[in-house]
Amino acid sequence: MKKVLLSLLILGGTLSMHAQDDESDEQKEGWTTEGNVQLLFNQSAFNAEWTGGGTSNISGNLILNYDFNYLKDDFTWDSKVLVDYGMTKQKGDEFPRKTSDRLEINSVAGKQVEESNWYYSFFTNFRTQVTKGYNYSTDADTGETIRTERTNFLSPAYLQFGPGMLWKKNENFYVNIAPATGRFIIVDSYFTSVDGYQDGDYFGVDQGKSARFELGAAISAYAKFELIKNVKVENILNLYSNYLEDPQNVDIDYTVNVKMKINELLSTNFIFQTIYDDNAVGAFQVREVFGLGFNYSF
Repeated sequence: MKKVLLSLLILGGTLSMHAQDDESDEQKEGWTTEGNVQLLFNQSAFNAEWTGGGTSNISGNLILNYDFNYLKDDFTWDSKVLVDYGMTKQKGDEFPRKTSDRLEINSVAGKQVEESNWYYSFFTNFRTQVTKGYNYSTDADTGETIRTERTNFLSPAYLQFGPGMLWKKNENFYVNIAPATGRFIIVDSYFTSVDGYQDGDYFGVDQGKSARFELGAAISAYAKFELIKNVKVENILNLYSNYLEDPQNVDIDYTVNVKMKINELLSTNFIFQTIYDDNAVGAFQVREVFGLGFNYSF
């Protein structure tokens, strides 16, 4: 119940903030596209005499965000491609470690219900990671770092799709409700084999299997607006409940990206993401990134 209330709070906050936006912001007919590439840097350094503690480190995030939207009469189609990849390296570590790895494609098409903001819709969401992910441990005898492969490209991968109802103000503000959503969780069969993870399922996929099918309800919301001059906020919220198993455990994926523009090439960015996936961890995962960004828009 607490997770459901948190989900509704996030959704309500997203909607209320966007309500302050300019209502004259209407989508143009035909194709409209917008893309942005950001490179964020964070760095800390301490010399040997620094008494306050700390470990020198450097980290970076590469973010590609591309939107393409189509509007013709009573038909609308909005799609987004998001790539977010980050690494960090601490002094003394043998291996650099990933801080983020996300490849996601969202697409929703709708046909307008008379002259209103409601549309009959069909949506698709695909999500995976780009490179291998590892669990880290220490060898008790040698003290060396041991890394064990945990994830890889398309392992896991999530594919969701289904019909629903879309409420849309414009391409920067919409909510889609899909009460009959199919979801596939796809994994490499190695991870569920005897040589892989032998202690049960892997991201919800049973041992010896390479895929899992679920049927449930999904809600997705998107809101992008200018909070104040030169400060833009982008919110992405995805909720999912599996009817077939533990429907009370709502999966949550919420990301907010606040970009504070310095000039055409530089910005300061704050990214916050929280995920709850009962099949992955069974607890909230939280990621926060703050740094100087180099931007290129196209």
